[in-house]
Amino acid sequence: CPLVVQMTDDEKFLWKELSLEECHRLAFENAKDIIACGFDISRTFIFSDLDYVGSMYPNIVKIQKAVTYNQVKGIFGFDDSVNIGKHAFPAVQAAPSFPSSFPHIFGNRNDVPCLIPCAIDQDPYFRMTRDVAPRLGFLKPALIHSKFFPALQGATSKMSASDENSAIFCTDSAPMIKNKVNKYAFSGGKMTVAEHREQGGDLEVDIPYQWLRFFLHDDEKLEHIGVEYASGRMLSGEIKKELIDVLQPLVERHQRARSLVTDDIVKAFMTPRQLVL
Repeated sequence: CPLVVQMTDDEKFLWKELSLEECHRLAFENAKDIIACGFDISRTFIFSDLDYVGSMYPNIVKIQKAVTYNQVKGIFGFDDSVNIGKHAFPAVQAAPSFPSSFPHIFGNRNDVPCLIPCAIDQDPYFRMTRDVAPRLGFLKPALIHSKFFPALQGATSKMSASDENSAIFCTDSAPMIKNKVNKYAFSGGKMTVAEHREQGGDLEVDIPYQWLRFFLHDDEKLEHIGVEYASGRMLSGEIKKELIDVLQPLVERHQRARSLVTDDIVKAFMTPRQLVL
């Protein structure tokens, strides 16, 4: 089935202290990371809101007319001090849920269902979208909620591009990955080796184990690591090494794939065209 990927460079501009040009550039660079994951160009259309908004605009204004100012304030918690762009943006994020926003792919069809994978913090946008969809003659989009990925420093902290030690970035080298995991990954282990051997590690708060749940595809090995660490037979340094051994080749493979994505390839993915249905 066709895949459309919305790059919300306009949202970044409205929420961040960045120039419009920088937001647009970052969207283009982020598209390279997406393409490097192996998406099929014959079935994938990636678009920048700033570039493509004209084709979506009829649906945007329909959504804007269907949602009141008070509803937007209530759903998103906006107060009267925020810029008006933030109030208007939810309709922009909602519009790609509807097939007529992509006439080059779906023509005038309104019966194409939409499945949206998103983090739970994006849920308010699409609850609003589901509410207005039937009134505009569209199917309600369906959602798959992904879990929040914990920062290196623990579940109570948050990943941030401004804090290079809060996450492993796709640009990190193998030594950087090893250093970050060893130095900053929050441990569920105990204070001393003797105490850890006796009481075991806490899997619920241990970041190396939590990350392995995402990145280690061998379920049997993951279960074995969990049993060994929780029993105290595996130490914190050892489970960190398990994570390092998974992350280093993963990031290296991504970097190799991304290096092959040229500007022309990105432009091809971002050119409106018919896709294989």
